[in-house]
Amino acid sequence: MKPKVAIIDLNMGNLFSIKQACAHVGLETFITSDAQEIKMADAVILPGVGAFGNAMEHLKEKDLIKTIHEVIAQGKPFFGICLGMQMLMSESEEFGRHKGLDIIPGRVIRFPSRGAKENVIKVPQVGWNQVYLADQFKLNPERSCWSDLANGEYMYFVHSYYVIPQNSNVVALETVYEDVKYCSGLVKNNIFATQFHPEKSADKGIKIYQNWAKLVEKSLIKSILLR
Repeated sequence: MKPKVAIIDLNMGNLFSIKQACAHVGLETFITSDAQEIKMADAVILPGVGAFGNAMEHLKEKDLIKTIHEVIAQGKPFFGICLGMQMLMSESEEFGRHKGLDIIPGRVIRFPSRGAKENVIKVPQVGWNQVYLADQFKLNPERSCWSDLANGEYMYFVHSYYVIPQNSNVVALETVYEDVKYCSGLVKNNIFATQFHPEKSADKGIKIYQNWAKLVEKSLIKSILLR
């Protein structure tokens, strides 16, 4: 039985590549902004590109903020991608101050325009950059979906803002852009999230989907046994 995965539609960005990546690793997905459909799924993906405030407003309009809190509280695997990771934070400074989902305490800030040596930092970061396992996850890469991937693997990024979690223990992956070392992936209980786009990161990105699919399958088997 294939796990059913809801991809939350924010009307922001092309979700086809995510759907294709999931299909490639054996996950059955559907794109939706319906609260009941999301609640019925075995796992949930929150992707996103664009402005933080607009995305949060869409969640409010569709009455999905409570829904997201509920599925995470139920222990269902939850995958946040790019803006979807940022929205898990308490607030963002993008185009003003906007409240986030506040599921992981922290904030979202913009890359500085200049580095420590007054060098100009090109914003947004667009392209390939290396991703490293944070020290506390090196002995357990499975939790950060990094199994069978090299430390320092290249992934594809497109972003101007990055997250600063209040608790550094949730930082699973790290990246350095210009002078800034920042969290590029986080893990908290059943939540896994990345700032980069695995679905745009060739075969190494597909490996991340494959690793996450294994976690989803384990979660589904556990839920069936507990029924």
